[in-house]
Amino acid sequence: MSTPKEEEFYVRLKEELTNTSLWPTEYLYKFIIPSDAEKMAQIENIFDNRDAQINVKESSKGKFSSISIKLKLKNPDEVIHFYKEVGKIEGVISL
Repeated sequence: MSTPKEEEFYVRLKEELTNTSLWPTEYLYKFIIPSDAEKMAQIENIFDNRDAQINVKESSKGKFSSISIKLKLKNPDEVIHFYKEVGKIEGVISL
């Protein structure tokens, strides 16, 4: 369940995406996660079957991983859907 602050963020994000992008469009997600194969697999499963381009870079000390995911989406609601799904994974930072 989302907090009121999170819901407010998503309302603003949807408005901004609606006003600044032509849909459908390619969208780029960026996440930081603790280097953990299970968390990485959870994120990959969320974007599975979506023809997503996923790039992973480990931090210099190997404690964290940066994940970039690019895929074509139909509308701002799809963008928000994926942010909410990834947000369910503990320790993930959305950029």
